[in-house]
Amino acid sequence: MRDIVSERTHLFLGSRLKRLAERMQADVVKVGEQAGLAIQPSQYPLLATLDLDGAATIGELTEATQLSQPAITRNVAKLVEMGMVEVTRRGQDQRQKTVALTAAGQAALARAKLALWPQIEQAVAELLGDLPGSFVGSLSAIEARLATRPLHRRAAELAGAGLVIREFSDELAPHFRTINAQWIERMYRLEQADIDVLDHPRERIIDKGGVILFVEAPGLGIVGACALRPTGPNQYELTKMGVLESARGLKVGEFLLRAVLERAEAMGIERLYLLSNRKSEAAIHLYEKLGFAHDAGIMAEFGAGYERCDVAMLYKRR
Repeated sequence: MRDIVSERTHLFLGSRLKRLAERMQADVVKVGEQAGLAIQPSQYPLLATLDLDGAATIGELTEATQLSQPAITRNVAKLVEMGMVEVTRRGQDQRQKTVALTAAGQAALARAKLALWPQIEQAVAELLGDLPGSFVGSLSAIEARLATRPLHRRAAELAGAGLVIREFSDELAPHFRTINAQWIERMYRLEQADIDVLDHPRERIIDKGGVILFVEAPGLGIVGACALRPTGPNQYELTKMGVLESARGLKVGEFLLRAVLERAEAMGIERLYLLSNRKSEAAIHLYEKLGFAHDAGIMAEFGAGYERCDVAMLYKRR
């Protein structure tokens, strides 16, 4: 079978590093067994930290080793069972558990330093010896970069790459209905006011001086839509903004809303509002982020247009 983890290097880098770690740790276990040591490789960083710095709390051990708190907690529990560490309370605060080496833990660690660690360090040094560049240096650089800008943030920042705004055309009109019908029917139900606009976007919006913008994503096609519908002199409703479920996570909504607001600014729209429902929490948060504010006057004036409307907002930022 193909090794997909190796083939998709960037996609599965974490899995590949974990696979490498598990293979190396399994070998360390074999060396440890030969030396009569039952300590697992994942437990040595914790024991070494306690040996170097003395007793510490779970939080302090987490910070010192840069391992997850659940992983530290699991290893502490196992080491307690093995008699290698003991846990006591610090002061009156029952939440502050202090972990310290026992005499047995100190003795086992002393044996590991003498009989195990030198062998492993020499074997790893020999393994890395003739590799191009510095493998350890690269690992340190990766860790430093992730500490400054985590992978999830990098992914979010790159999510909008390649998105393109498309203007309304009769060819794209079916997408306007499909995209909006999907989210409306998933959360609410299509009302007659929805159907009139979705079935006749040119007549109800474009021909009256409104705007409909679409978002196209690489490999996915048209994935988002939003409209500016005229409702009075220099007054527009931002309406029918939706993103296909298949495009969630690509930041399509924010990309689209920014483009629509830029168009509204260019058109010189003086009063821009929207109507929504509290169930659309993510959308409301996005509206607030980009300059909309809840407005009782808008609710009183336009809220009756939809049965589901219980949120009304007015664009404030200029």
